[in-house]
Amino acid sequence: MNPSSRSAFLTVIISAAAFAVAVLGLLIGAKPMTLAEALAALASPNRGTDGIIVWTLRMPRSIAAFLAGGALAVSGFLLQSITRNPLAAPDLTGVSSGAVAAIVSTFVFLPTISSFYYPAIGMAGGLAGASMTIWVARGGRASTLHTALGGITVALFLNAISSYVLLRGGPQSPSVLFWLSGGFQGRSWPQIMYMLPWIISGLAVALASHRVIGVLALGDEVAAGMGVNLSAWKPLLLLAAIGLVAGVTPVAGPVAFIGLAAPHLVRLLRPKDSVWSLMLNIAIGGGLLLTADVLARSVAAPREIPVSIFTALIGGPIFIYLAQRRETSMSRGALA
Repeated sequence: MNPSSRSAFLTVIISAAAFAVAVLGLLIGAKPMTLAEALAALASPNRGTDGIIVWTLRMPRSIAAFLAGGALAVSGFLLQSITRNPLAAPDLTGVSSGAVAAIVSTFVFLPTISSFYYPAIGMAGGLAGASMTIWVARGGRASTLHTALGGITVALFLNAISSYVLLRGGPQSPSVLFWLSGGFQGRSWPQIMYMLPWIISGLAVALASHRVIGVLALGDEVAAGMGVNLSAWKPLLLLAAIGLVAGVTPVAGPVAFIGLAAPHLVRLLRPKDSVWSLMLNIAIGGGLLLTADVLARSVAAPREIPVSIFTALIGGPIFIYLAQRRETSMSRGALA
């Protein structure tokens, strides 16, 4: 099997697995359904209570989770490609925390502003958070681990700002706290339409830039030698990565570790090129977050567990492994 066929086969298999999880999600909830009942409700949206549950609650929720997971995975892939840092991810570079801090501050201090503008506000906050991390990392010239620690420090600082704003927020804070826990409870078709333009725009930029992304993997000096305008392409890809997070965050809240874990799982599969890397990131990231969402609403049913708990269980060990491996390789280099 040639590399293209192999990459296509893996994408189809992983997407099919994600679809199977989505079907399972239709069966699980406060009102359990059999597969036959769920399929009948899918075929007849007006089929009483089952039709309402499937079409209004469970199916759009699963679609939102898959889209959000795919967007976060691609965002992490872009950030890692731009910085050539395997520890880069939206939640570890200040991007997610910056978006959250900006949205929370707007919600509390400027409540008259429509939520329609929250993605743009989140994008501005994410860009500010990423800029702070780049500054801490000496313009990207610091070591990989130093950059990761700088990003975590910036994220903690921005999270502290969000917490302070919430303390000042008064009675409206509980609704924000629910959103900050991360998850897709109550999400329906309007939320999908809300984040879809941002996700489509970010993915379009990433796919259109696939050749540049592939060249960036060879290093900045090689890319510049091949005629890539780094001062133009890197900011564009950074904006695409932040835009994907900005579109997802107002709907899903802060979701950790998908943007870190998915790109590394994709690399283990050795896709043919950056186009298939992007497709596999969408499939794996969407499948991971979809699985986490199904677990979040089934493990302690009828109560829900924040989805970030399950994504952290996936991504946390990967981060620890990568950090230790990087530290070990640095130590060996020093000894050599």
